[in-house]
Amino acid sequence: MPASRSASRDAKPVPRSRNYIWPVVLVGLAALLAVIIAALPASIITHFLPPPLHAEDFSGSIWHGSAGKISVDSRDAGALEWRLHPAALLGLNASADLHWVKVGFVIDAAVTIGRLGFVAHAVKGGGPIEDLHDLGVAAGWRGVADVNFSELHGDFTKPLGAVGDLHVSNLASAQIADGADLGSYDLRMPGGTAGSDGTAGSDGTAGSDGNVTAQLVDTGGPLEVQTLIRYSANERTGTLSGTLRERPDAPTALRNQLDNLSQLRGRDSQGRIPVDLEFRLWP
Repeated sequence: MPASRSASRDAKPVPRSRNYIWPVVLVGLAALLAVIIAALPASIITHFLPPPLHAEDFSGSIWHGSAGKISVDSRDAGALEWRLHPAALLGLNASADLHWVKVGFVIDAAVTIGRLGFVAHAVKGGGPIEDLHDLGVAAGWRGVADVNFSELHGDFTKPLGAVGDLHVSNLASAQIADGADLGSYDLRMPGGTAGSDGTAGSDGTAGSDGNVTAQLVDTGGPLEVQTLIRYSANERTGTLSGTLRERPDAPTALRNQLDNLSQLRGRDSQGRIPVDLEFRLWP
């Protein structure tokens, strides 16, 4: 019986060039797709915006573009410039460097946007807080904010958690101490507590309970403040609890208002007035 031929001797060698043709084709297709997408106008993002967001007055391309007018729930939210990171699209997310401006308030951040929300890193900037009245800052308040958050996440209508610090200087209100300078304050958020585990999903989603805790303290000025803020993002309401006390250099108008408040709330053994307030960011 004749010996069978070895399979390895009968097989024809595959030309070396065929081993590399498909990677070259795929790279070429990817490059062609990138060129096609890069030519798309910035206005095409309107097809991907969630219902609360509206944008117009576009310029540039989808990769590097801007929208001169942004609104959230019909509230003026300023203007936005972006630079997309194409690699993030492979994970079905959008990742971009953002430059946001609302009048004199400016913020820069690196943001990843998923189906249900966003996660922002290196959120830095600031400006006059009165420029944010449309976004929930009460009318009559003035001051300069300095924003420095390592992380901020939320859905497309409200924040759900943050890690970082918000410093406000030269704070004043027409309704308090006849508009006198009330000093400077820090809002400290040591951990992202939007979910039960304090984290947000990699696709830009946040945790389940939507509760945020922050500490608000003064950094000098006529008013001594030691308070804790608890905010429920799901209900869009929060509470501020703690104590207030005037310092020796406090203006007369502020002293009089605190004396009136102490008639209702009383003072502790160190002269501090307890406070317990409820607030809402916006309807």
